[in-house]
This record gives sequence, C-alpha cells and structure tokens, in this order.
Amino acid sequence: MTPMLEAADATRTTRRPAPPTWLVVALACAGQFLVVLDVSVVNVALPSMRTDLGLSAQGLQWVVNAYAIAFAGFMLLGGRAGDLYGRKRMFLVGLALFTLASLGGGLAQEGPELLVARAVQGLGAAVLAPSTLTILTAAVPEGAARARAIATWTAVGAGGGAAGGLVGGALVDGLSWRWVLLINVPVGAVVLAGAYRWLAESRNGDGRRLDLPGAVLVTAGLATLAYGISQTEREGWTAAATLVPLFAGLALIALFLLVEARTAAPLMPLGLFRARAVSSANGAMFLTGSAMFCMWFFMTLYAQNVLGYSPLEAGLALVPSSLAVLLGSKSAPRFLPRLGARNVAALGTLIAASGFAWQSAMTARGDYLTEIMFPGILMMLGAGLTATPLAALATSGAAPGEAGLVSGLINTSRTMGGSLGLAVMSTIAASRTGASLTPEALTEGYALVFRTGAGVLLVGAVLMLVWLPRMKPPGSETSGSEASRGDSAGGISTSSAG
Repeated sequence: MTPMLEAADATRTTRRPAPPTWLVVALACAGQFLVVLDVSVVNVALPSMRTDLGLSAQGLQWVVNAYAIAFAGFMLLGGRAGDLYGRKRMFLVGLALFTLASLGGGLAQEGPELLVARAVQGLGAAVLAPSTLTILTAAVPEGAARARAIATWTAVGAGGGAAGGLVGGALVDGLSWRWVLLINVPVGAVVLAGAYRWLAESRNGDGRRLDLPGAVLVTAGLATLAYGISQTEREGWTAAATLVPLFAGLALIALFLLVEARTAAPLMPLGLFRARAVSSANGAMFLTGSAMFCMWFFMTLYAQNVLGYSPLEAGLALVPSSLAVLLGSKSAPRFLPRLGARNVAALGTLIAASGFAWQSAMTARGDYLTEIMFPGILMMLGAGLTATPLAALATSGAAPGEAGLVSGLINTSRTMGGSLGLAVMSTIAASRTGASLTPEALTEGYALVFRTGAGVLLVGAVLMLVWLPRMKPPGSETSGSEASRGDSAGGISTSSAG
C-alpha cells in the first residue's frame, strides 16, 4: 500500500475527538432549561391566549395541565427509555418532539390545537428531561467536578422556573403570546444540532421491557380525573357529564395500580412504598404540590385580569417570588443537620400557608407590596424550604440502586398533585366568581382559592409531623445535589418548586 493510501486509511479510521466537558454540560443544561421554562413561561400569556383563541376558563387551565399531566405521566418512562435505548437518542427524540410541538402550539389557530401541542410538548419533555442529568454525570468524572456540574444543572433548572414569568412577559409585550412557544424552535434547533454532533451515546439496559401500558394508564387516568373535576362547576357533582369521567379516571388509576403490581418491570414499583420515608414523603409532596403549583397561575391572572398589569409587568411583579423559591431551596440543606428533614419540611409548609392566608385577603384595588410581593415571597420561600427535605427523605428510604427511581417519583408526585390541584382550584374559583367577570367577582374567586390552599397546606404540615419519620437523612448537608444522581432520576429539580 502506498504512503498516500495509508494516510487516507488512517484518516478514515481516526475517531472523532471527545468534545470539551463544558460543552456537554452546556447542552445538557440547555435541554433542562427549556423543559423547566415551559412549565411557567405560559402563565403570563394566558389572558392573551384566552382573548385570541376564545378559550374558556376551563380551557385556560388545560394550557397548563396538558403539559403537566403528560410530563408527569411519562417522566419515569422517559428515564427508563434512556437506560434501555440510549440517553443521547432519547435526548434527541425528546427535544425534537418538544421543538416541533412548540412550533405547532405557536401557530395554533384554535384552542384544541394549542392543547394538543402542549400535551405533545409535555411528552417530549418527559423523554428529554431524564437524559439531561444522566448525560451530564456520564461526561464528568466523579468528585468535585461532577458536584459542580450537578450544581450548575440544578441552578439552571431553578433559573428556568424563575425566569419563566419575566421571559414570557417580555415576549408577549414585545411580540405576541405565540412567541412564548415559538422561541423554543430556534433554540431547540441549535441544541439539537449540537447534541447530534457532540454528545456521546450511553445506555444501561438490562433486557427489561418498557412499561408503556403503565405510563398510558396513569396519564389517561389523571387527565380524565382532572377533566371530571373541571366539569363540576358547570354541570354539578351529580350530572352524568361529571360522574362518568370521575369514575372512569378512578378506574384507569386502579387499573394502573393493578398493572404495576403484576408486571415484571413496573414503571412505579409499588414495593418502594413499603418504606415509610418513601410513602410519606411522596404523599406530602403530592398534597403540598396541589396547592403550591397553583400559585403562579392565579397570581398571574390576578395581576393582569384584576389589577390591569401588562404581561411584562406581571412577570416583573413575580420576580421576588421566583428568587424566594431559589433562596428557600438553597437554604434548606443548611437547616437539615440541626432540625431534621421532617421539621424543615413542616416549617416550610407553615411559612407557605401564611403566605397563602395573607394572599387570600387580596382586594380588587390591591397594593403591589402587600397583595403580591410579600405574600408571594412567603409562599415561594416556604415551597423551596419544603421540597428539598422531602426529596432528601424520600431518597434516604430507598436502596442505593433505586435512588434515581425514587428521585423521579418525588418529582412525579409533585407534578401529579399540582395537576389535580389546579383542576380543583380552578373549579373553586369559577364557582365563586360565577358568570360575572368584574374585577370584584374575579378577586373573590381567586381569594377563595388562596384560602383553600392555606387550609390544604396546614393539613399538609400536620401530616408531615405525624407521618414523616423522625430522622436526618444521610449526607443531608448535600442532599440537594446528591439526591439528583440516580441514573434515571429525571424531571425537574427540587429547586424549581411550584
């Protein structure tokens, strides 16, 4: 073989050099940022969406819930799919779905088109999110460098939730509501190209099959149940239009539990819940999430529909609350060694309940400081303080090989609770407001929601003190990052509570 041919052959067989670690971390964090941003970015756009597409109050809640329910229902499946079929492949598939659905939602001309697009967005997010963390941990060696990378991933996720209102407000004011979805298209395309070029494939499959029936059943059950709850305001509790979806939703969830008990590789191994720490932490997260998840939704509607804020002003008004949730989640690990996870979680819930009670005194001519900022800070400071110890307790009750699964479960519990809570709270608000859309009538409905939320959180605090185990989770000083290290954890970090 001639020297020239030998050189050509060497060129063909040279492996592509490994990408810089910072680039892999940046791509993983960009995917996580998009997923978390879209939980909150639509809130300030809701009044504009309603005006443009003629959405009802019931339809408006589904702009949020379609995403949340699909995300919660398929998140654990997404993590398992990454293990079996490759984290890079699932990152690309999830991001492509998310980006295309964002385009469809931004171009939607009718309400149902927007809701379908939001559901597909949630499905894409559920496939994408678990891979972001596992790709990052696979690329960074264990030790101080990995701890810094995980801290960056956590901060970016929290920042996405915090930035949602501000980004959404700027886009709606400067362009239109459509751009809160369309902005994902160019960003998603750039991240897709970078991920395809630079990310390395990894998998940890063991031959087990995906529990697709479980994911479909729990998602369909939650959606049907939430729809039945939303029907109660218009049809009443005894109408067939209400009872049929309520019973169908409960039947689907019961069937889901039956499938999980019998399948060889369940999506949600029910045996995990025999551990008191796991069952109590997930129950507490479900209950508190049902109240806290609603805060952004109703605060945004109050600011725009009652006080007359523009979308950008509404986003700016909630910046202190967004910073408070970051402060709470980052401060919680400092208190865990001294007070214990149970007491910190209960304390955070009581702080949030005081904020909800304060917010329930809102008026139609509210002052920003006393009827948005200060109660909002209390609500979200409490949310941040609560989420971290509950996640730490849940993972402390799991075997080492199940830490990732339990971390995903705690995020799923919060999102599922929030989805059903939003359906209930929207019905409560509508029942008090009635047919009137005056600022006074709307305020009465929103105020009742916050009073109800305060009551739910007080019950949650009592539940925590009675049910959560009296223990300090191992390594609680670093639980905020350690709890996120499982290979199929996925989902939104606990820093993005609410």
